[in-house]
Amino acid sequence: MKSAETKEYYRILSPDYPDWLDEYINTKELQSQKYVSVTNGTIYTDLLDIDTFYSSLDHSIAVALVVWHFTKDKKQTLAGLFHDIATPAFKHCVDILNGDALKQESTEQLTTEFIKKSDDVMKLLKRDGIKLEEIDDYHIYPIADNDTPQLSADRLEYSLSNGLYLYHQFTLDDIRKIYNDIEIQKNESGEIELGFKTKAIARKFVKTTSKLSTIYRGKETRYSMFFITELLKKLKDEGKLTVQDLFDRKESDIIKIIEDSDCKEAFDTWRKATKLKVSPTPPEGVFSTNQPVKLRYIDPLWNGVRMSKACKIAKTAIDKAISFDTSGYVYIDEK
Repeated sequence: MKSAETKEYYRILSPDYPDWLDEYINTKELQSQKYVSVTNGTIYTDLLDIDTFYSSLDHSIAVALVVWHFTKDKKQTLAGLFHDIATPAFKHCVDILNGDALKQESTEQLTTEFIKKSDDVMKLLKRDGIKLEEIDDYHIYPIADNDTPQLSADRLEYSLSNGLYLYHQFTLDDIRKIYNDIEIQKNESGEIELGFKTKAIARKFVKTTSKLSTIYRGKETRYSMFFITELLKKLKDEGKLTVQDLFDRKESDIIKIIEDSDCKEAFDTWRKATKLKVSPTPPEGVFSTNQPVKLRYIDPLWNGVRMSKACKIAKTAIDKAISFDTSGYVYIDEK
C-alpha cells in the first residue's frame, strides 16, 4: 500500500497515470523488486539517518512515469520500468562483489534474461505487439537513460526520490517546481535530452544534486557498501550463501542468514555505529576500505546550454562534487 506522499509524488511525475502499466507492474518478477532498498543496504545502519524504505520497484515505477510523461511512448516507458528488473538484494553491493564498483552496471547485463524467463511479461508483450529487444535496454532511449552528466528519466528520478525520501533535501513542493520546469531539449550533440527552462530552478537542482553526489561517495556510504560486500563474499566463500540467493531472496532473508552466521557481531556493530574514523594508512585489526565508488553528478541543460557553462554558481557546485575527497582508510573504531 503506497503512502499518501508516494501517491502524490507519482501524480507529480505523471498526472495522467497510464493504467495499462499496472499489468506489467504486477508481474512476479517486478514485484520481487519491492523487497530491495535503493540504498544499497545503508538503510540498515545508524551511520546514515535514513528512515524510509524506498524500493527498487518504487524507483522503477517512477522512472516509467517520467518517461511516459515526456514521451507518451509505451515501448520507452516499459524500457524504463524494466531497467532494474535484475537488481539483487543490496543492489550495487553486488556490482562491487562482481568487481564493478566504479560503473555499477554488472547486473544490468541480466535484464534481457530476467524479462525473457518471465512467462507473464512475455505474454503481455506479445499481446501488445512489442518485441523484447524494444524494451530490454533502456540505453537506446535517451529520455530514459544517457551518459553522465546528462539528465535522463533514471538520473532525474533517483535524484528527486533520494532527495525527498532518504536525505531530506527536497519537499514535494520543491519537486513539483523542478519537474514542471523540465522539457525535452536538444543538447550540444544535437540529441534530445531533458533540460530546464528556468535558470534559477536549474541552479537549485544542480546545487542539491551536487550535495547528493557527495553523500553517495561519503565515507558512511562507501564504508557500508564495501562492508556489506565483504560479508556477502565471506558467506559465499563459506557456502552459506549463493549469488543466486541475492536475486531470489528478500534483503530481510539475507540479513537473517548474516545474523545466523559468525558475522553477526560485526554486522551488529555496523548497524549500531554512528560515526567512522579515517586513517591515512590501513588500521590494524578492523575492517577498513579506501576504495572509491561510482561518481554520480548532473550537469543539466538550461535552454540547450550546460549549466556549468551558463552559471558560475552551478559550475562551482559541480566542480566541488567531482573533486570531493574520498582518500583515506575508513573504519569503525570499536574501542
